[in-house]
Amino acid sequence: MNILKQAKTVGIIAILAVLAGCAGQVNESAQGPSKVESDAERAAREARQAEFLAKQEAAKADQQAANLAAKTAEQLRNNAMAADTLFFFGFDKSDLSQDALDDLDAHAKYLAADRSAKVRLEGHADERGSRAYNLALGERRSNAVARYLVIQGVNRSQIESMSYGEERPLSLSRDENGWSRNRRVELIYQ
Repeated sequence: MNILKQAKTVGIIAILAVLAGCAGQVNESAQGPSKVESDAERAAREARQAEFLAKQEAAKADQQAANLAAKTAEQLRNNAMAADTLFFFGFDKSDLSQDALDDLDAHAKYLAADRSAKVRLEGHADERGSRAYNLALGERRSNAVARYLVIQGVNRSQIESMSYGEERPLSLSRDENGWSRNRRVELIYQ
């Protein structure tokens, strides 16, 4: 009978072992879908995090670009403000000198970069010649500067050209030194 009891015990243990194995498989298959769902949830969470990080990087890049543009605009403005704003001409001439072009380039770069900036070009002449002739000569001079700025990329709507002729001299000296100071275009930011 001992053997019978042992066989029964072994049988019961075997049955319990089989049932335990089946229960483990049931638990694994029950956990399987929840594990797949948790992988999907994790993937979705990682995708949201990646999207958030990408947006942060894009915002950071946009901010850096804006900072660089502002710094560049400020540097262009500083260069323009440091450049000469008086451009002198020869007697009865309205063509620009090479020295004038160098300074005008700084102004042109700033004006082209900042479309809200406006400039007034005031043409002047010395006292020799008639009043009407000097007004026309001052206008030719201011128009020469305006044309150069436009060629360099400045919008014509940013520029106002005018002539004072001989009416606003820099120098009252009635000699070549005084007259040469009066033959000019003044560039004035508004």
